[in-house]
Amino acid sequence: QVLLAESGGGVVQTGDSLRLSCVVSPTGRTLSHYGMAWFRQYPGKEREIVAVISDDGRTDYRDSVKGRFAITRDNANNMLYLQMNNLKPEDSADYYCALEGGDKYCSSYGCYGDFWGQGTQVTVSS
Repeated sequence: QVLLAESGGGVVQTGDSLRLSCVVSPTGRTLSHYGMAWFRQYPGKEREIVAVISDDGRTDYRDSVKGRFAITRDNANNMLYLQMNNLKPEDSADYYCALEGGDKYCSSYGCYGDFWGQGTQVTVSS
């Protein structure tokens, strides 16, 4: 069973930074062979991809976070990170990490939908 667990969310002010972390237990899989991603979800809305990183470290971002967010991975320690700088109120959402697998959400680097963490909430006050 693949397990993911996010941490690092919180309440911050506009312009502040947060670093989200995700520990992955990839049971039966070699993490370095899979893409990983961060999604976010607004209340009542579908999840949307925020950032994705390929198995070999290539990255892609949704336009609204380019230049502000950075996704990184540490395969040796089974970790995924999202550094979020210059946060804006519209970044307020529940953030989820995901391991490549499934076909509900497809990106530049893989499709996702089968493996999620429980989410961490980010609130940015104006």
